[in-house]
Amino acid sequence: MASLLVGAVGGVIAGAIFKQVWKVVAGDEDTPDATDVERTWREVLTAAVLQGAIFALVKAVIQRGGVVGARRVRGRRAMS
Repeated sequence: MASLLVGAVGGVIAGAIFKQVWKVVAGDEDTPDATDVERTWREVLTAAVLQGAIFALVKAVIQRGGVVGARRVRGRRAMS
């Protein structure tokens, strides 16, 4: 149950980060959707790559933080 909640929160955080990064990168508040015919292939694919990278980064941070935290709680030396 806790891992589902952490995953959902991570998804919300990653989505918010992606929207902010997209505003800076593209200068556009509206993020592209693959089905939006008004967007170019370049916009859609760039957004997909950026979004995937951000989601993967947030997931890794959450997972790594969980492992390091669990090791500290158990009294083992934390991984660097």
